[in-house]
Parts: sequence; C-alpha cells; structure tokens
Amino acid sequence: MRHFVDRKRRTVQLSNLETIPGKRVVKHYGLVQGRAVRAKHVGRDFVAAFRHLFGGELDAYTGLLHEAREEALEQMQESAHQVGANAVLNVRFSTSSVMHGAAEVFVYGTAVFVE
Repeated sequence: MRHFVDRKRRTVQLSNLETIPGKRVVKHYGLVQGRAVRAKHVGRDFVAAFRHLFGGELDAYTGLLHEAREEALEQMQESAHQVGANAVLNVRFSTSSVMHGAAEVFVYGTAVFVE
C-alpha cells in the first residue's frame, strides 16, 4: 500500500484491492485519475539504439516511465484529496504510445473515505 501526504499532512492511501484490510468504506466519491505524457530525449534515443544492438535494459526509458508513473499517481492522489477522500481503491495503470517518441501513463481508481 502506498501513502501520499499533502501539505496539511493528511494521508491518501492507495490500494489495488477493492478494500483496505482492517478499514471500512464509509463514503464513495467516484473515479479519480491522473496522467503524464513524456517524450523521449534525442540523447536517450542514441544510447537506447546502441544498447538495443548489444542487449540490456534501456535504463533511460525505464527512468522516464518511472517519473511519468510517479507524476500520474500524484495527480490522482491530489484529485482524491480535493474531493475529500482519504483512500483510492482498485488503482490501475495504463501505458500507451500517443505519438512516435512519446508515451502516456494513465492511472485511475475509486476515491473513498475509510475508517
């Protein structure tokens, strides 16, 4: 489980389950989402092409997607906080190519208040 702490030190819990063990859902706020679109860098493309020839992980792209995922999560958690939720359940991710050289990370879940 992941926690997001806002400026006022309130926590938004995240779970990919339908519940949070030991907690009871007392209010549903509906769907919340976040997204980030990141473009590849020319220098990263050069290194990736070289690595592709010899094999191995494409670290630059792994880092790029990790940053996009974190940004999308923060947006979703902020949206949940704004509607009064203290948790997001059924968190799911989707990644897609939006154009040549750019990828989108989309995250969504159900905002709820748990006790």
